Amino acid sequence: MLETTDKEAFVLEVHHRLSALYGTQIKYFHDLDPLSELMSALLSHRTKNRDSGKAFANLLDTFGSWEAVRIAPTEAVQQAIKPCTWPEQKAPRLQQVLTLILEKHGSLTLNFLADMEVHAARQWLEELPGVGPKSSAAVMSFSTLRAKALPVDSHHFRVAVRLGIIEEKIGEGKANRVLENLLPPDFTAQEMYDNHQVMMRHGQKVCFHYKPNCKDCVLLDRCPTGQRLVNKP
Repeated sequence: MLETTDKEAFVLEVHHRLSALYGTQIKYFHDLDPLSELMSALLSHRTKNRDSGKAFANLLDTFGSWEAVRIAPTEAVQQAIKPCTWPEQKAPRLQQVLTLILEKHGSLTLNFLADMEVHAARQWLEELPGVGPKSSAAVMSFSTLRAKALPVDSHHFRVAVRLGIIEEKIGEGKANRVLENLLPPDFTAQEMYDNHQVMMRHGQKVCFHYKPNCKDCVLLDRCPTGQRLVNKP
């Protein structure tokens, strides 16, 4: 594995190469308020985006507001989010989180996070059940807060592991802050979002879970996994 300073330079090189391929100033795919983004993140756990998106839309179509979701019969919430995995676990969890936010803050909103330092805001979020580093980063980055935080999904994680930037054993949760800390401290929120997007897209389009397309990868000359696979007898 590379030393930390070498890793920082390597991570920046990877960022620039992938940005040349996938673009910069990438448009944010959500314009959700932070509370809605949190609900979306909780629904997305171990669920395809298509299915979690349908569950999210069903919730708002059925109940109209997060307060209505909070006080609804749990069975009704479970039925609305049926497209996602484990609706029987996620329905009570959503309601629990909504109730805790109301109790802790006094109103059902997360807009106040905009007035907090990003690290403190993420700590506040991660005190809620089911909210880890990936979800807190998603809320801060993807929502209308547009804050400086790096979400790391499974595609992003896989690319970083294969490049030798991190070890697989640390897991996606811990990888979130490790990878964020390797990016230049002067990166803007947009640049950090771009980094997430280009790493994720590379995992989706080239660095597949099974049979990665190493021979056409712009990072092949710097990827120990790709070199091993391409040169495999």
